Amino acid sequence: MFTGFSCFSQNKIDIHAVFNIENKQIRISQNIEYQNTSQDTLQSIYLNNWSNAYATKTTPLAKRIAEEYRNDFHLAKNDERGFSIVTSIKSYGQDLRYHELKNQIDIVKVLLDSTLNPGDSYNIHLEYIVQLPSDKFTGYGITKTGDLNLRYWYITPAIYNGEWQYYSNKDLNDLFIPKSDITLDLEFPKAYTLTSDLDVINESQNTENKIITLKGKDRINNKLFLNKISNFNTVETNDFSIVSNIYDEDLEIIDKVLITEKIIKYISKKFGDYPHEKLFATQTDYDDNPVYGLNFLPSFIKTYPSSFKYEVKLLKVALRNYLENTLLLNPRKDQWLIDGIEIFYLMNYVYEHYPNMKFLGSLANFWGVRSFHAADMRFNDKYNLAFMLMARTNRDQPLTMAKDSLLKFNANIANKYKAGMGLSYLDDFVNSHTVENTIESFVANNKLKPIKSSDFETYLKSETEKDVDWFFKDYLTTREKLDFKIKNVSKTEDSMTLTIKNKRHNSMPVSLYTLNNDSIISKIWIENIANHKTLTLPRNDANKLVLNYNSIIPEINERDNWKSLKGFFFNNKPLQFRLFKDIEDPYYNQVFLMPLLEFNNIYDGFTLGFKAYNKTLLRKRFSYKLSPQYAFKSRAFTGSGVVSMTHDLENRNLYAINYGLFGSYRSYAPDLFVRLITPSLSFYFRQDDDFRSNKRGLLSFRYLDIHRDKDINNIYTTDEPNYNVFNARYVHSNDNLIDFNKWYTDFQIGKTFSKVAFSFEYRHLFHNNRQLNIRSYSGAFLSNKNDINSDYFSFALDRPTDYLFELPYLGRSESSGIFSQQYIEAEGGFKSKLETPFANQWISTVNMSTTLWNYILVYGDIGFVKNKFNTAQFVYDSGIRINLVTDYFEVYFPIYSNLGWEVSQPQYEERIRIKFTLDPQSLLGLFRRRWF
Repeated sequence: MFTGFSCFSQNKIDIHAVFNIENKQIRISQNIEYQNTSQDTLQSIYLNNWSNAYATKTTPLAKRIAEEYRNDFHLAKNDERGFSIVTSIKSYGQDLRYHELKNQIDIVKVLLDSTLNPGDSYNIHLEYIVQLPSDKFTGYGITKTGDLNLRYWYITPAIYNGEWQYYSNKDLNDLFIPKSDITLDLEFPKAYTLTSDLDVINESQNTENKIITLKGKDRINNKLFLNKISNFNTVETNDFSIVSNIYDEDLEIIDKVLITEKIIKYISKKFGDYPHEKLFATQTDYDDNPVYGLNFLPSFIKTYPSSFKYEVKLLKVALRNYLENTLLLNPRKDQWLIDGIEIFYLMNYVYEHYPNMKFLGSLANFWGVRSFHAADMRFNDKYNLAFMLMARTNRDQPLTMAKDSLLKFNANIANKYKAGMGLSYLDDFVNSHTVENTIESFVANNKLKPIKSSDFETYLKSETEKDVDWFFKDYLTTREKLDFKIKNVSKTEDSMTLTIKNKRHNSMPVSLYTLNNDSIISKIWIENIANHKTLTLPRNDANKLVLNYNSIIPEINERDNWKSLKGFFFNNKPLQFRLFKDIEDPYYNQVFLMPLLEFNNIYDGFTLGFKAYNKTLLRKRFSYKLSPQYAFKSRAFTGSGVVSMTHDLENRNLYAINYGLFGSYRSYAPDLFVRLITPSLSFYFRQDDDFRSNKRGLLSFRYLDIHRDKDINNIYTTDEPNYNVFNARYVHSNDNLIDFNKWYTDFQIGKTFSKVAFSFEYRHLFHNNRQLNIRSYSGAFLSNKNDINSDYFSFALDRPTDYLFELPYLGRSESSGIFSQQYIEAEGGFKSKLETPFANQWISTVNMSTTLWNYILVYGDIGFVKNKFNTAQFVYDSGIRINLVTDYFEVYFPIYSNLGWEVSQPQYEERIRIKFTLDPQSLLGLFRRRWF
């Protein structure tokens, strides 16, 4: 059943594919000649059928898309998702047994009818149909206009290297397969043009279809495009050709050709001959792996020259595809090496060809902008900035972690940048471009050979005598941060003695510069700083000592990296005031001032003022914000202030501790003000072994000191306008698109009462796109000494009094009008305003809703409220819920409740409830949950 080949024989894939584009279908007849390159005898072969990853809403691909809060796949129609049906698998005419793996229907296990010995090959023949998915899910599939962008569209064998290396499609473009000689016989409608990086061997046509034969040797990646109108251009050189349709912003053809030739020359110079004739660089590739930050402003604002943008975009995609097509390593487990090389040479290219390009581009020269520190930053400084967004918020992950375990921001941005900066750091440490030369010779010598990233480690260590273990043990495999400090400096006329502290206690080195003003006198590398290291250096007219002067080390805190030798006062960082938020400048104590125009409530109306704060684009451990404002409607000075300290904890479920003090002064009713002072302590929890999990825990303690102006005419009042409450709360949440659950328990104690409460919320999105929402709330007073006629501290059925001043009411004291209709899901959670709106003993409610059609839901609430000296009262309501943006903008129309048919009662419009938020931070949560 199999024929023997020498150990140098090649895998072969022969495909005959007939495209029925009208029905979004490809009928495929395929032959695979699979070679056993291992030393083991094989009884089965695993095949990657990644087209079948779209088949259901429960595949690993579907789950991955849902994890990132993209609902387009879950809401898609069946004919939009696509699938792959295998109709037969044979070997020389004899049927083979096969089955899809449980929970991985895009992997097929084929049981061989005889063993496959080392060095031998086995022939498998497949017949199957691929139903094409919409390209809106991953960028590949069939477009709205009927064009085809194809990748991973046919079945491929998995790699066996002692164990089978297979995994499911998760929209990471990281299929791991052996190199193969590929032949494609394609039959498709004459109206289409074929573009591929394979070589065209034969081309013919009949009355309806074109028939084209493509071949490629030693291929691991190939893409295929069928377009009614092709927008691909090819630039040929003596080295290789680049086939591209990357958007060029109306550059002249000659400019595009010159840029492409420049990039081909650069890549060939660095890595040598490309083993194939054509290299693809497509817009789809770029959309999947863009130069983040290149278009951070609207397109009509020309931040960068069009030629520069096109050049960097084309270089990034070309570098990526060159490396992916030549380095045969596991792209899910060893991704850091390709990421690192790509970013390393992208950075070097900009250093070499555009050394003066700024991070803000042409904006850096604008009046008002050039005074910002961000205007001083070079283009390449963005890599460290993006990585620090994750490192400073304790969300960074090791570079050697499997790609499908990374947060989206880390997989797409931060880890790539850290890898590239790490190679620059390593190259600067080793000196003389040793690392750069090693990378180039490693790539050149290992093209189309099976490798691991550990092979690069071995190769590099053979090229240098320096100890680089720290890079492979600390920098790559851990979340260890870099943070050094100069302390205890003493000097004489001829020498200086200093101590360098490693605040993170790892083995990574740091560079020490001596300067005379801004002129570099010397540079040395300090290694093996376990805790402290003291050294004495010749002074040589130096007047400043600086660690990491060139900022090539991705250090988490550079604010304590220098010491002046001019005296004590010179070491104090000058105070710098900036208008608007800026990038952190480590040489100043920065205070940012920002004008504020806000609308926090109807009693203050619009408020005008400013906020003074120290928070830059990167989070700081210690932060403060003071916001004095003038309220035009209340004609009073209002505002708030907060100071806080955050301690990040690594490699444990308790990942952060925050403590701080918050204070505010604003109106809570017409001509009535409240002053709030709240010290707090919070503990944050997550799953340390799975950052992608949305399970979160929060344990908070706070003490609220509240002073209010008293108003006997206001319904939300109490005999004690001033009161103090201690509040302890634990919140557990698991916020996902398909299944959402959250629960909390709350304890409060004040002078006149103590109470406990528990709430649970569950939301599920079914496969038929119906949504079910269930929420329950129960609360009871442990003691209640308040006046029985006052419900200020009572549990609320539909509209809490919010005596803790934590809910975003615009008109918290309103009993009529549109602002009294604002709905916030809290406590009882009812929408109708019933005759018993409060409970001064206990309350227990359940709120439910489910989909009627699209964003229209039906809701129902039931429960009991118990007041002193009264029997428990059963309450209920029901109605229609218009769910425009879940949790952010919703409208509730009551229909039937204890009050009867509400739709037939007078002034029905006043019974409608509205949930909405004007808080920009809340709205940003819609973006954050997709990336973090």
